Amino acid sequence: MTRPTSQSRRSVLRALSALPALGVTGMTGALPGAARAAAPEYVFKYGNNLPVSHPLNVRAQEVAARIAAESKGRMELRVFPNNQLGGDTDMLAQVRNGGIDIFNAGTMVIATLAPISAITAVGFAFSSYDQVWQAVDGQLGNSIREAFAKTGLYTFEKMWDNGFRQITSGNKPIAKAGDLSGMKIRVPVSPMGISLFKSLQASPTSLQFSEVYSALQTRVVDAQENPLAIVQTAKLYEVQKYCAITNHSWDGYHLVVNGRSWRALPDDLKVIVARAFNEAAIKQREDVYRLNTGLQSELAGKGLAFNTAPPETFRAQLQKSGYYAEWQKKFGAQAWALLEATAGKVA
Repeated sequence: MTRPTSQSRRSVLRALSALPALGVTGMTGALPGAARAAAPEYVFKYGNNLPVSHPLNVRAQEVAARIAAESKGRMELRVFPNNQLGGDTDMLAQVRNGGIDIFNAGTMVIATLAPISAITAVGFAFSSYDQVWQAVDGQLGNSIREAFAKTGLYTFEKMWDNGFRQITSGNKPIAKAGDLSGMKIRVPVSPMGISLFKSLQASPTSLQFSEVYSALQTRVVDAQENPLAIVQTAKLYEVQKYCAITNHSWDGYHLVVNGRSWRALPDDLKVIVARAFNEAAIKQREDVYRLNTGLQSELAGKGLAFNTAPPETFRAQLQKSGYYAEWQKKFGAQAWALLEATAGKVA
């Protein structure tokens, strides 16, 4: 991916805010004020766990408007942000049974269904976005999409970005692996997240994202880990004091579609929908990159104290604990080779 260098975070937000606003209770794909001769033939419900202001939802609105226009009103995409339709595990169950049609599944969350998905979240595997996009847009990504197909889910070709994950904490800063010892940290509901932080000698707790703010506020957990865009849009800086820039794991979203819903679409609508989502994914990747690289000063202004935590002690602890050997065995030699073909030697 080409690195944006000249556009500031402020100009990104201005550009995104120029798009029509998302509705709080779900958004229809119709253009504002546009008259339609008849109700749409096809309606897709798309649920996600992110705030309305997050770039994923801003671009999802753009997708909905494009689908309505290009289908000439035959199809409508309704977007339900901010856990309106339940937590991640709830929405994953719903997209499988047809309660909703589309869900943006995080790499670690959907690994409960297709384990290979979590391979892109291996601790300290990727050192740059160039490596990430080569992997998920290439052979490794194809292997993951094939695994989803076997579970009955269709997956759009282009992943959407969440970003490299950082650690925030409320009681002390994290500068090296030893600082995590015994720390209660929220992780996604996933074996990979639990394994990573157990191997770093922390005390991980799996919680739905909708529970994170209150868990930090009430000190059920002392820390959490997410990209800076999530820290900002979910206002986690209000209940955390420190942020360690660790880049310990990359996270993205597979937009998965209920297989029956997808097969029911006429071919021309499949082309319209897939093209709209895939092209918006490229724009959303740029949005998230700019936000995550520009947010540190803004969050520092809100009281979050930053430090850079070099990866060496974390990697050494993961090696010592057997973390890499365990996951290489679980994923298998072929999948691990595809990971290292873009990320370089992981372990």
